[in-house]
Amino acid sequence: MAILVTGGVAAGADSLFIEPNRPVLNRVTVPLRRLPEEFDGFTIAQLSDFHYDEHFSAVPIRTAVEIVNSLNPHLVVLTGDFVTEPFLGHRLHRNLKKAAEAAEPCGALLSKLKAEFGVMTVIGNHDGNTDPDRVKAILRSQGLPVMYDESHPLERGGKKLWIAGLDDNPDETDLIAALKKVPSDEAVVVLIHEPDTADFVSKYPVDLQLSGHSHGGQVRLPLIGAPYLPRLARKYPRGLRKVGGLTLYTNIGIGTIGVPVRLNCPPEVTLFTLRSVSA
Repeated sequence: MAILVTGGVAAGADSLFIEPNRPVLNRVTVPLRRLPEEFDGFTIAQLSDFHYDEHFSAVPIRTAVEIVNSLNPHLVVLTGDFVTEPFLGHRLHRNLKKAAEAAEPCGALLSKLKAEFGVMTVIGNHDGNTDPDRVKAILRSQGLPVMYDESHPLERGGKKLWIAGLDDNPDETDLIAALKKVPSDEAVVVLIHEPDTADFVSKYPVDLQLSGHSHGGQVRLPLIGAPYLPRLARKYPRGLRKVGGLTLYTNIGIGTIGVPVRLNCPPEVTLFTLRSVSA
């Protein structure tokens, strides 16, 4: 019995004090049929779901930034939830305003990210449920451009790779608006906070979707998996998937919400290496 108790205490301490503060690096190679050969080997680092809190997420955010910068990626993408909607936020407007201000210290840490093609950002549902205009304004003031139903091209050797970013509660109409400038034969990476939107994204000429939102459940139990997953992250909660012709990756995030615990689900930094199928 003493051994069981000791083991339980050790696991609890690890899930509260150690695992949440130690981001792991996942390297993922993604072949894309429409990727120009000029972009073969192009690297994208993804971070997501920061939920800034000076006690529980500042350390893993800082560590994740150090990891990313050591990788020298071509591009960094941030897929939302910089702040956390307060429990009583839907009732108390002042709480929402205060929660949005956490974007400032969060953005200050993330502004240290470095990449050849810079940083591209979308907001998440928690950002959108607090004060999205304030969150976006803070991030933009710190050199973190926020995309909102729009696309921007990256150019290499005269060829283009498009990055599209959708708002915090996307639907097909938002996607159509974001893709309106994109030639139908050019490769597209879409940044959307919620991964289960892949079901409609896969109907459009999009090659890769990068999402977060799920936190991987924060706790994963043997034989059971995650006891809880949020809406729009229950079908594709983590990792690499094929949804029709679309490649989807769900990053399990940096921060936590609710109880600040991670068990068998450490914070994640993802480095993608894109490969042209013809290369």
